[in-house]
Amino acid sequence: MRVITGRAKGHKLKAPKGLGTRPMLDRVKESLFSVLEGYGRIRGRVLDLYAGTGSLGIEFLSRGAGEADFVEQSAHVCGIIRDNLRHTKLEQQGRVHAMPVERFLNGHRGRGDFDYIMMDPPYADPAIERMINLVVETGMGHAGSLLIVGHSPRVTLADSYPGLDRTKFRRIGDSCFSIYELGGPVASTSAEREEGGPDEV
Repeated sequence: MRVITGRAKGHKLKAPKGLGTRPMLDRVKESLFSVLEGYGRIRGRVLDLYAGTGSLGIEFLSRGAGEADFVEQSAHVCGIIRDNLRHTKLEQQGRVHAMPVERFLNGHRGRGDFDYIMMDPPYADPAIERMINLVVETGMGHAGSLLIVGHSPRVTLADSYPGLDRTKFRRIGDSCFSIYELGGPVASTSAEREEGGPDEV
């Protein structure tokens, strides 16, 4: 697992032993950021929920984001995120929160300053749609913010939720990600139809 490009390009990242975390594969991460950069230069503030090793938030910082908040409930894994931030020399731009995602969201209601909100929860997490809705209800982003959700192909997410409109969907092998825009028109899913539907690699 490594940083793909940007200031910290090529740096290898630590990961905890065992199966408690499931880092996004490099090829999936590369596809995700290729899509994200199609929305414009990466900048601003990032919220990395279910952060695991911190790989995704660190990739955002390496590519130009100004600040990132990492939320991970395991204190041990939070220590690995801090190690990875130091290793990539990005520790001044990252804050690590050792707590469950739901507690963080409820405790920071109305912030509205995150430009990118990344959710890569455990694949079997039955609360994924509830957390998607909670991101909107707690006001983490603003109109135009992007919510990126990593999920299994066996998890079917809606094209829209209140305050969210899905603009991209990709499947790469046994991994998927959906990108939603906050505050946009809920009715539109034409972006996928114009592209010929979801892409699979």
